[in-house]
Amino acid sequence: MSMVLTQLRDNIGTIIMNNPEQRNVLNSKMVNDMLQALDELAKKKARVIVLRAYAGAKVWSAGHDINELPVAGRDPLPYDDPLETILRSIQASSLPVIAMIEGGVWGGACDLALSCDILIGTSSAALTMTPAKISVPYNASGILHFIGIMGVNIAKEMFFSAEPLTAERAEKLGILNHLVSADELESFTYELAGSIAKNSPLSIKVIKEQICLLANAHPLTPHTFERVQGLRRLVYDSKDYAEGINAFIGKRLPVFWGE
Repeated sequence: MSMVLTQLRDNIGTIIMNNPEQRNVLNSKMVNDMLQALDELAKKKARVIVLRAYAGAKVWSAGHDINELPVAGRDPLPYDDPLETILRSIQASSLPVIAMIEGGVWGGACDLALSCDILIGTSSAALTMTPAKISVPYNASGILHFIGIMGVNIAKEMFFSAEPLTAERAEKLGILNHLVSADELESFTYELAGSIAKNSPLSIKVIKEQICLLANAHPLTPHTFERVQGLRRLVYDSKDYAEGINAFIGKRLPVFWGE
């Protein structure tokens, strides 16, 4: 059974994350279904995609599936990780993608939402970066993504505190394009999607790629890249990493030693 539902109407494709039992966690099955949905909607000539949760969701997505993280000593977010795969696919899609957000957005799901081209949310939308809660070293591409969108200081606060960024503050920071009432969310989102769908798909495709290329123009020296990887290895080789995963699975608070 697919964990996502798809719709296509008036050249607007919709991908609905539909796994309420696991709070739309981004596990391998969910990601594979989303990738298939993206491909199918593109083949059916969709001109814009709306990515949303099932109606009334209190959690838009719980982010990376902790149960799929590797044991200590292995990089928890390698290039072929399901989360990394869906982020790249959304960013590289020739179609504009609108994130329609209600409810909490946790961990890697924040990166998923920020990978979309336009974010529309209600007051219940709150973005929380949780890696520090379970001692996971986030990867360089993800951190650069956050810095590019919200700036260094806000990125630091989100990663260090693991406290929610409210919808109101996200709108003030320009992270949410629009903050609307729950009653207006669907109509507002699809009205904007309809406006996009009427425009030149070739022009939008080219402009989206240009923006992505220019926004990601952050050259790293080989030394810097190696240093970043070494810093991350300190965490996923640590006792704290193993403790964070075991505590989450055991449904208890972790006890970190800083080693």
